[in-house]
Amino acid sequence: MKLDSIFYPKSIAIIGASTEIGHVGNDIVKNLVKQGYKGKIFPVNPKATKLYDLKCYPNISAIKSKVDLAVIVVPGGVVPAVLQEAAKKKIKGAIVISAGFKEVGNLDLEKQVKDICQKNNIALVGPNCLGVINPENKMNASFANIMPPNGNIAFISQSGALCTAILDYAQKLDIGFSKFVSVGNKALMSEADLFNYLANDKKTKVVAMYVEQLTNAPALIAAAKKLTHGKNPKPVIALKSGRTSAGASASASHTGALAGNDAAYEALFAQSGIIRVETIQELFDYLRVFTHNELPKGDRVAVITNAGGPGVLTTDTVILSGLKMATISDATKNQLKKHIPPFANFKNPIDVLGDARADRYEAAINILEKDKNVDSIIVVLTPQSMTEFSKTAQAIVAAKMKSKKPIVASFIGGHLVNLGIKILRSHGVSTFNFPEQAAKALSALTDFRYIKKEKNNSHFKFKNINKVAINKILEASHKRGQTLLPEVDSLPVLHHYGFPTLPSHIATTAQEAHEIAKKIGKKVAMKIVSPDILHKTDSGGVMLNVAPENVAIGFKEMMKKVKKNVPTAKIEGVLINEMIKEKGVEMILGAVKDASLGHTIMVGLGGVYVEVFKDVAFGLAPLTKNDALKMIAKLKSKNILDGARGQTVLDTEALIECVGRLSQLLMDFPNIKELDINPLLVLPKGDGVKVLDARIVLE
Repeated sequence: MKLDSIFYPKSIAIIGASTEIGHVGNDIVKNLVKQGYKGKIFPVNPKATKLYDLKCYPNISAIKSKVDLAVIVVPGGVVPAVLQEAAKKKIKGAIVISAGFKEVGNLDLEKQVKDICQKNNIALVGPNCLGVINPENKMNASFANIMPPNGNIAFISQSGALCTAILDYAQKLDIGFSKFVSVGNKALMSEADLFNYLANDKKTKVVAMYVEQLTNAPALIAAAKKLTHGKNPKPVIALKSGRTSAGASASASHTGALAGNDAAYEALFAQSGIIRVETIQELFDYLRVFTHNELPKGDRVAVITNAGGPGVLTTDTVILSGLKMATISDATKNQLKKHIPPFANFKNPIDVLGDARADRYEAAINILEKDKNVDSIIVVLTPQSMTEFSKTAQAIVAAKMKSKKPIVASFIGGHLVNLGIKILRSHGVSTFNFPEQAAKALSALTDFRYIKKEKNNSHFKFKNINKVAINKILEASHKRGQTLLPEVDSLPVLHHYGFPTLPSHIATTAQEAHEIAKKIGKKVAMKIVSPDILHKTDSGGVMLNVAPENVAIGFKEMMKKVKKNVPTAKIEGVLINEMIKEKGVEMILGAVKDASLGHTIMVGLGGVYVEVFKDVAFGLAPLTKNDALKMIAKLKSKNILDGARGQTVLDTEALIECVGRLSQLLMDFPNIKELDINPLLVLPKGDGVKVLDARIVLE
């Protein structure tokens, strides 16, 4: 989607340009006229002749000049007709401010708008949005009354109200923007489209976004990676609301129960390299540190403070945030002793003492900046009677201008430190109210150094699969009206997709069970087969290590127990297979389909306690091998797989292959709603894995 018509139009028509002060259509024209937009402005209002000294037009067709962008502020029902007229005029960009679409349940009207724009190659923002601002060309095509300073942050928001608050607060913090977009209902243009555009936008260094709901995870991840892993990597910082309302509905699988909607978003952000923040305050903290600093070479931090307590608090946060306190070299300590009283602390944090004036801070910063063991510096100041706020701020600014290392500051206090903070902000030094904020923001900056270097390898692709056989199984289930595939049907699906499964046989009578066990000639596992029983262990439908001579008795006992526990269940028989002798660790591998994002894949510690320990990690299909490696690395049970405390090293490579096969299975068969492989027995290294139980739920 070409978006220059949205951000760099040479002419704009405002359809619904009202003469009433305070009306949205009036505000947009006023913003364009009063805030410096140099392109042509065409107000469209059939009941007016002039607006802000501009000629008004009765309709778009009456404008004889070329129009690049239409800003539409008319009742929702009229919007399709206006867009049809814009298409005839060959307008290539539209911002639909108007409401009354999907957000109030009017899906058909929104589809009309989308179809018209797609058919006529019109880039569409909205509907139901605040608008778009480009400070570079002074274009405020929104009803926010603030033109922010020109900067290097592109901000994307699903909330118009939050946009205005962000604009107001950003001015206070001297933060500027390259682009500012309220996306509204995203009828046509999504965050992925904006990511693809901003990846090549030389004016944008950082992308920030407020998110309520995202769609099409594969497209979004691919677009985000163009930003975070491209030739000139740009961080993407996201504030996602709705964490606690995660889709906690009852589910047919362990995966469905554990993979709430927020887990899917966590996976999306991790796979795409998007940095997630928890609060608006944290969003601004990260924006400040990313816009004013180069990436550090490493994770070693030096802290300079004039008070012991804040120094210790900063040290704690540095370490808890995953950074390291730099080891100060002896040469650096000797240099510091020439400028700081001998009873000061020359370890890290460096305590320049409460009576420190600007010259002491200046010396400490300049000396530490030259230490090769120091990758970044946090300067902490508390107001004492002899503290020189302005001069200390100027010393920090001077050091920052000469250094390539990140230098951030926290002047703790109120009105006493305000002048110093203003000096720092106006000269591009990242400032924070409290040092803990500085440490966390610096940690995010450092982490991005590693994010941008991650391998962007291709998705899993296996060839030894039998799609035809799987289709037959799924079609047969569909004809029976069956959406829950029990183990007896689920295992063949996995077998045909290359998963290592055990040979299984179904018995409908005690005698048949006895004959199957006799042929196997070894101890067997017995599991109830019923479309109405989700968790077999809970119903008494599992027996393990049963000797062949005891199988007939076991069959009868199981039937009796299951009928007592689940009297209404339809029982189709008992599945019998050989008990596996190899020792390993029971893991779980599963997936659940999110209506917006697609399939969330889960891997973790399995068995009957999966929902007790909840040692699981998530990813979004399709996965790369690097994605699978990161998922497994998050598990506490990773130490068990690696052979903790002298135990056998297990076949993690085989587990990773299964994660990849599941990812491809879900992409090939998107009608799979939920899937559980539990347990998935991971055997010693070189011996692979075994699928011991599985169930699939279809849409």
